[in-house]
Amino acid sequence: MRHTLTIQFDCRDGRRAAAFWAEALGYRAFGSSGPYRSIVPPDGVIGPKLVFQEVAEPKTSKNRMHLDIDLDPGADLEAEVARLRALGATLASADPIAEEGMRWYVLRDPEGNEFCVVAA
Repeated sequence: MRHTLTIQFDCRDGRRAAAFWAEALGYRAFGSSGPYRSIVPPDGVIGPKLVFQEVAEPKTSKNRMHLDIDLDPGADLEAEVARLRALGATLASADPIAEEGMRWYVLRDPEGNEFCVVAA
């Protein structure tokens, strides 16, 4: 039996959320219907489909689950954070966190959902 993983996000502006995450991850638009917008990895790349469902209520508390963007070894953490901020992300913490041999920043996407950018 084969399973695939889809990660569903509630959001106020599905078009903006899908555009942000597509650019951030190098994904491509997959389709839309009513309040739903979906993006998928580029051809030949394995990864989850992300679906953004427009809902009326705003985000009100900390995420119980979040995404991490793991950078390739040697990648410039600060440059990637700057790129994501230019796309519309905001810093949730001004300074990077260092723990267990890794460094990361906590950011928020345009909908306010926390995610981390991690360098080993």
